[in-house]
This record gives sequence, structure tokens and C-alpha cells, in this order.
Amino acid sequence: MQFAGIIAEYDPFHNGHAAQLAAVRAAGAQCIAVCMSSGAVQRGGVPILPEKVRVRAALTAGADIVIALPAPYAASSAEQFAAAGVHLLAALGCDTLAFGAETPDAQALLDAARLLQGKEINTLLRKNLATGMTYAAARAAAADALRPGMGELLRTPNNILGIEYCKAILAQGAALTPLALPRLGAAHGGGAGEHGGTLMASASYLRSLPRPDWEPFVPAEAAVLYGKADAEGLLLDNAKFETAVLALLRMQNPENFAQLRGVSEGLENRLAAAVREADSLEDLYTRLKTKRYPHARLRRLVLDAALQTPAELPMPPYIQVLGARKTALPRLKKAALPAGTALADLMRTGPDAEKIGRLHSKAVDFTSLCREKIQPMGLAFTDKAVVI
Repeated sequence: MQFAGIIAEYDPFHNGHAAQLAAVRAAGAQCIAVCMSSGAVQRGGVPILPEKVRVRAALTAGADIVIALPAPYAASSAEQFAAAGVHLLAALGCDTLAFGAETPDAQALLDAARLLQGKEINTLLRKNLATGMTYAAARAAAADALRPGMGELLRTPNNILGIEYCKAILAQGAALTPLALPRLGAAHGGGAGEHGGTLMASASYLRSLPRPDWEPFVPAEAAVLYGKADAEGLLLDNAKFETAVLALLRMQNPENFAQLRGVSEGLENRLAAAVREADSLEDLYTRLKTKRYPHARLRRLVLDAALQTPAELPMPPYIQVLGARKTALPRLKKAALPAGTALADLMRTGPDAEKIGRLHSKAVDFTSLCREKIQPMGLAFTDKAVVI
């Protein structure tokens, strides 16, 4: 291993993330690249923290280069999120993909990925879905039926994402070796814990707390960055986010909903009806909820509808550098995709690049509207990369 990659959101960057970077370095990585969600997050929302704050926190803690996972992919299903991140890190030249897992056994996760890519699982999956099971439950049950015990790997969130990374590596023939690392101290979505005397908490748990209460669970340098961003009014204002989403949805032609990714079985009609009646985002999600669709999928659907994200997207066509150590910048010369710090220049490299850059900048403008202190438009083009 020389050049390791990590796919992350870092919202917020915390002690567990710092420990992961240290573990990757200890495993032999000479350079570590992070592909970080930009403009949106996978839970179907926008980042609590500004992009530059998250980038600087990562670089300060040991990352060498941070590239963008553009918003249309950042707010997508686990499969598309993983595929886009793998594509970008492979194009950057990484030889290893590191990720946390409840079962830190890369070979077992690769075996699960191969099983999911086989044809025999699809018949069982369809039968399970026909009974009303969620997709995740139906897939885990199908895997268990074909290979007893395999379904357990598909019932925990980090394993699920790790398997999606492995699927993407196999499907793309990417020259990436998976490195599964144990999740330390705190489970995904769980409460606080500790490891080796260091307090740990998941990002989802921290997001449920007031920002000052994050401090025991984040590196000291990151805590300073977060405090400064808070004082400057740069954190997410949930009320602004809610109003902005509902306003955009109410302005939509309901016919547009049928063109969204992930829409099937009349879900567009359910969304149109919910938009007409909902008086809050939680009310909207509740009206959309069925046994078939998990909450996270519906949140992503709502954000897609608000931002008019099309159903079909090309693979990420460029590498936008959000931040780097000066010593890592020469690696961009060997990238297999157009790479640089200026989005405007990258968008001129082809029609797919123009399309993705436009969708990404729209999401960044939307995010800028949702800060406690509303930010100007165009930050996707005017914000400078963080170089240390």
C-alpha cells in the first residue's frame, strides 16, 4: 500500500475519523486521499458544517488530499455513492480503499459482494420483495438462503457500505485493494463510547447534540474550527433548510416527480399528494412512509425532487480538489480524469463535466441558503481550495 483512499462525509470530523486516518498511515500508506461529500450528504440533506471547515479538519488530522464527491452522488443510494467514490479514487491513482466495518474482514465482504452480483440471488430477492419486505431485509434474507450466515453481514450499516465498495471495485475492475478496519468505540448511529482512553461518538450522535457538546469527541484542532464556524453563523439552520425544501417542492410541476431516480410503483403520485398537504418536512416524510421504503431513501427522494436531480447520471467525469498538502499536489498529474481545483475549468472538459458541475453548483447554492447566516451564490466557483 502506497496511496490509500477513504470515502467520507466528515460531518463532523471526529476522533473516530482521526483514529482511522492514523490506522491507515500505520498500515503503510505514504499518502491518504479522502473523497468527501460536497454540497449534500447521503442521509438526504446538506452538511451541518461548511465544506472548507470539514476539509481543513481532515488535513489537520492527517489526510494529504481531499477531493469532492459531487452533490448528485453524495446524496444518492449506498450503491451509487460507493460506485462514484470508488471511480474517483481509482482515477486519482489510489491502490487501496480503506473503510470501517463491523466485520473487519475484507475477504468476507468481497465474498458477499460477489454473491450479490450473481444472478441466483435476484430470483430470491424478487420473491422477498413481493412479500412487502424492505429491500435491505429482502436482500439479507436472500443472501442467508443461498449461503447461511452471509445475511448477517448485510444487517449492519458499515458492513453494508463496505460491501457496496467491494461491489464497485469488482464491477469497475478498479485497481483498489479493500482494507476493512474495525469501527472503534462507538457504533454507527449509537451513543458515546471510548477506545484507548479517547472518547468516541458517531457523527449521527454528535449531530443530535449542540455544537459545544461535540468537543470531547473531536480533535482539539477541529473543535477550534467548529467553534469559529459557529460564531460566524456558518452552521446549518434546520428551519431554513425545511422552508427552502418545502418551497422548492411546492413550486414543482408534479409531473417532474416521475423523472426522479428511485421512483417506482406510483411513488411520484404519493410524493405529489404529500407535498400538497405537508406542513413540515417530518410531516412530509411521514406521509411518504410505507413499509417498503426506508426513511433515508425518502429523504434522498425529497432532496432530489427539490434540486431536480435527474434519474440518470454519468460516472463522475472530473476530480475537483477541495484541499491538499502541497507535497500531494503532484499526484494530480497522473490522474486518469481531468483534475484541478477550479470547478469552472473542470466543467469545460466535456458535456458530462458541464452537466455534473451545474447540478453540483446548484446544490452548493442551496446549501449556502440554509446556513444560519445566508451565504452568497457561486461558492462552488469562488471558494479556494485549502492548501497547507
